[in-house]
Amino acid sequence: MNKPESLRAHLLKTVQDLRHNPDRLLIFIDNGKVRCTAAASLSFEYSFDLQVILTDFAGHPDSIMLPLLGWLSVHQSELLENLYKSAEGIQFEADILDNSKVDLSLTLPLTERVVVGKDDAGNTTIRHPGEPQRIASFLDPTWIPGAQGTGSEWVVPQ
Repeated sequence: MNKPESLRAHLLKTVQDLRHNPDRLLIFIDNGKVRCTAAASLSFEYSFDLQVILTDFAGHPDSIMLPLLGWLSVHQSELLENLYKSAEGIQFEADILDNSKVDLSLTLPLTERVVVGKDDAGNTTIRHPGEPQRIASFLDPTWIPGAQGTGSEWVVPQ
């Protein structure tokens, strides 16, 4: 599985408090499942709850949530885009400590596809393809209310 390590690297890179104290970031996998349809190949999907625990965290929770949401928008976007999944998706618990610090636990329901195939020589290949991505033109910063004038209509970029 690649997503747990990808998220760890992203948080260590983007959250200053964790960059200086990487041992305060703990990641665990719970409720893991493997789904395989027994189709023509042995391709399958991992499904699991990723537990992200920050101990003695002195920063504001926003400094974790924003990088987390950015990572999810690329690696598990349905948690943000699907109303049902977003309502149940990102869960958290916090223990407020006496010294202005918090122990924060986040639970993320993640999936990861594994495509099993054969190469030209007949050897088994294993790939972990990325998630489908948004259409880049819809991320154009000028495509926001008011950016094109009145704010009462949206113009989709060509």
